[in-house]
Amino acid sequence: MNKQTSRCEKEYTESLKPFVKWVGGKNKLLNDLVNLLPTRADNGRVPTKYCEPMVGGGALLFYLLSNYDFKQFYISDINTELINAYQVLKENIDSLIEKLREMRLFYCSMDENDRKLYYYSIRDKFNNTQLNDTTAVKKAAYFIFLNKTCFNGVYRVNRKGQFNVPIGAYKNPSIYSESNLRNINKALQNVTIICGDYSLSKQFIDQNTFVYLDPPYRPISKTSDFTSYNADAFNDCEQIRLAKYIDEINASGAKFVLSNSDPKNVNPEDTFFDELYKEYRIKRVSVARMINSKSDSRGKISELLIYN
Repeated sequence: MNKQTSRCEKEYTESLKPFVKWVGGKNKLLNDLVNLLPTRADNGRVPTKYCEPMVGGGALLFYLLSNYDFKQFYISDINTELINAYQVLKENIDSLIEKLREMRLFYCSMDENDRKLYYYSIRDKFNNTQLNDTTAVKKAAYFIFLNKTCFNGVYRVNRKGQFNVPIGAYKNPSIYSESNLRNINKALQNVTIICGDYSLSKQFIDQNTFVYLDPPYRPISKTSDFTSYNADAFNDCEQIRLAKYIDEINASGAKFVLSNSDPKNVNPEDTFFDELYKEYRIKRVSVARMINSKSDSRGKISELLIYN
């Protein structure tokens, strides 16, 4: 990006990394997303606010916190456990690190069989502990631990809303980086964190805002439905509802980028998103995806970046 036309970049700061793995994480799309940030060359106005109302693992959020001087940040998600982890990182970092350190010491000193027993005991505690002010730190630690030791780092729940991913085959999982968590803690002090529907962000968004939306992707095949981050499915009706919200964002004068799957990977005649977002610009980018557990089914596919 041309330094002369880009928004105000920080001279240097710690490089923040997502603290959890997340299906569909945006590390591989970062360059494409950053290249779509509004600049002075676009319309003379550079956004001073950043909004990500479906934050997930927050790859773009942490990149922007590390490299750009937005004055205000807003993130949200309907996943209560994920948002609790963000809030605990912001408000109670010492207790969180102490709990994670204790869990890592136990886990890494065990043999394979004891690790399995420990993992499933933590999974049971996570599912059976009600989230409240008293249990927030403990549940955030469970959440991070399970994410870093479960199969493929997948966050999936059953219809009862219980986390049901089996243990992964990691010999030496990192689980957490204390320096990264402490740097995230500092950076989050300027971030508004909300648990709820993406539409709540409407009160934050105005003409000075850059909005990035990363919804659960529309499945491109019967075997690629990894939208179960919560007990409720994000189906085509939800995709259409989101498109209507995008129209509201556009009408506010804000700049936005939306990412989603490209149905044409499987069916060249599937124009669902092309029709839904025909009033906006659509860019197809090639991304390596590794959701499928079979390595021969992993590879580069096309994804969509939709923007105004």
